[in-house]
Amino acid sequence: MGFLWAIFMPMMIVCAGILVKKGFSIVSGKPMEFMELASVSVKALPWAFFVGSIRFATNSLVGKSNLVTKIYFPREVLPLSSVLANLFDFAVAAVVLFVILVIAGIGASIYLLWLPVLLILLILITAAFGLFLSCSNLFFRDVKYIVEVILTFGIFFTPVFYEVKMFGKWAPIMLLNPIGSILEAINDVVVLHHPPDFLWLTYSACWAIIGFLVSWKIFDNLEPAFAENI
Repeated sequence: MGFLWAIFMPMMIVCAGILVKKGFSIVSGKPMEFMELASVSVKALPWAFFVGSIRFATNSLVGKSNLVTKIYFPREVLPLSSVLANLFDFAVAAVVLFVILVIAGIGASIYLLWLPVLLILLILITAAFGLFLSCSNLFFRDVKYIVEVILTFGIFFTPVFYEVKMFGKWAPIMLLNPIGSILEAINDVVVLHHPPDFLWLTYSACWAIIGFLVSWKIFDNLEPAFAENI
């Protein structure tokens, strides 16, 4: 079941994206192109990784209250292990997608060298949110419900099912979502074979690095109060 579960969530997102794309094609009267489906697939995987990681990381401290209160260890391990576990699932699904793209004729380019950089930024941003939300949920138990609502509707405000160019001059607003700008950059280097936009890459890098450091500091400062508040 481990292998099947790793590809189940991304496949559900891809299927939903295909339905959305089909709706767009019917309304616009234009046929749905394979490159559009490839873009949805490529962006669905990192989005599924982000959602799964945040969902598990948010509850990681509260769900392991017996460990937090009775055993001393760096508590950062709990939310970060949630990210690493979902990273494994992401890697499995990515291998499957890579094989499909190769069979479908989506070639490689020199710009694929950007992919490790983009994935590192994605992991850092995910870890930053995971650290912050895990300790927030420990002190304020309603946080997990707010997170679930945001994750459920967040896909509509993130360019997974669509490309930001659809919004014309309003496209930069959609890219203010740091996850959205990374997804677009991944699509650029994997499917469209051109480099990521340097401005938005810098923006995402600032979010990733500063966000991770700030979240780690907040987590570290609050850690002494975990046991008495859990």
